[in-house]
Amino acid sequence: MVRFKNRYITIEIVPKIENNKVLTLRTAALQNAIQAKVQQLYGDFGSAAIKVGFQAKYCNAQTKIALIKSRHGPHKFILNCIPLLSDIDGRAVTVNILYVGATIKHCFIFIRTYQQKKLEKMWDTFRNDNERREMQKALMQLTTSMKNNKQFRTSVSGYDIFKVHKTLCS
Repeated sequence: MVRFKNRYITIEIVPKIENNKVLTLRTAALQNAIQAKVQQLYGDFGSAAIKVGFQAKYCNAQTKIALIKSRHGPHKFILNCIPLLSDIDGRAVTVNILYVGATIKHCFIFIRTYQQKKLEKMWDTFRNDNERREMQKALMQLTTSMKNNKQFRTSVSGYDIFKVHKTLCS
């Protein structure tokens, strides 16, 4: 049996118009925006190449971080298109590629360290320990939609991602 190699792309979605509202991110909207950009740049060839195995796996509205899964090879089309995205679901955004990994486990490890560094930068702006704990809890939380996704439950080699994430966060 042939093993399919995947690439997991961790991105940060920054809204161009800064306001206090939480940016609502949907995985379907992100996936459609990327597919439309690949179609625009590479035509039917690029669109057909990424179609199999392409999926927006995770979007966190609070941290504005998303995870995209793609097959190895066509992931290059996606990597070239992501920085050119300017509109997701009718909102003007800038998209930054943070990390490209071979396993979802390594992407979670990267996200955890990235969010921890971000939290340390923001630490001085909080007035008391309650605010600090609430922010840390919000940054390190996994969404319920991600927990319910069956493909997240089992990763490469049968690891349970949530057990791994739980041990890393403690």
